[in-house]
Amino acid sequence: MTTHTMRWGVLGVAKIAVGTVIPAIQQSATNEVVAIASRSADKAAAAATRLGIARAHGSYQDLLADPEVDAVYVPLPNHLHAEWSIRALEAGKHVLCEKPLALGVTEAETMVAAAEQTGGKLMEAFMYRFHPQWDLVRTLVAAGRIGPVRAVSSWFTYEKQPEGNIRNVPEWGGGMLLDVGCYCISAARFVFGEEPIDAAGVLRRDPDTGVDIATAGILRFPAGESVFFCGGDHAHDQRVHIIGSEGTITVEHPFTPDPHSPATLRVVTPAGEEALEAPAANSYTIEVERFADAVRHDTPVPTPLSDALANLRVIEQVAAAGN
Repeated sequence: MTTHTMRWGVLGVAKIAVGTVIPAIQQSATNEVVAIASRSADKAAAAATRLGIARAHGSYQDLLADPEVDAVYVPLPNHLHAEWSIRALEAGKHVLCEKPLALGVTEAETMVAAAEQTGGKLMEAFMYRFHPQWDLVRTLVAAGRIGPVRAVSSWFTYEKQPEGNIRNVPEWGGGMLLDVGCYCISAARFVFGEEPIDAAGVLRRDPDTGVDIATAGILRFPAGESVFFCGGDHAHDQRVHIIGSEGTITVEHPFTPDPHSPATLRVVTPAGEEALEAPAANSYTIEVERFADAVRHDTPVPTPLSDALANLRVIEQVAAAGN
């Protein structure tokens, strides 16, 4: 790899990859997408042409064999994360893998072991934490602006997906808890800065697909509680509400903020209500730049694998309690 530019290959032509992540990487002066792969050579070629990517591969393995690729982004369905992340690591590539890192803790541990054995960098792609609004949240909480945090409530919902969508296939790791509930759990752990003591949940399953179409959870932390709701046959909405002993912080668009507009936090304390803005930013661009910096300087990735494992443990607890 060159000193200045991280050369990326992308496994698959998933919507998140071609519509969001690849354009975000292309916005970076120190990262470029040099190859894309699909099981269909025609789909790979079409995506490469549309996005201005130099090389298209007709199989994932061909991309992993490409000597011009330094790092691989894995946006594949959840059940393929472990297999192709491990293959990429074994091929000498660094890996940024979409969330959740794996279907469960045991599978994720095999990925961690592969990273340790190969020396490659592996990171779960929870891009939301890289947005400046979460730096602002951390600063406000650390400064005691709302007093010690006592509770976090959140939700993340979206419209029902069409038949055949990967979110509706149980064997592929479908369902709302793995798809968007993971954000709510991650945010609560981030705000409290500690792991929950225990967790419980209630799941409503789609009678046709069997995946959880709506999940409510409660987490008990040493310092307080968190409740969340995630759903996939609802209007699109998302929010995080942080309740302290002396005030509240509301993150209005916590997980997928508009990269072109400032993000607003609403802070309410006895002194009154204030709207604070974090600058517009592309979370995905910042994420790949921070990951690439860790590769270049051989420093720890910004979101450690221990965090991914911890989030999956809570997901498993909620799922087990709800079944």
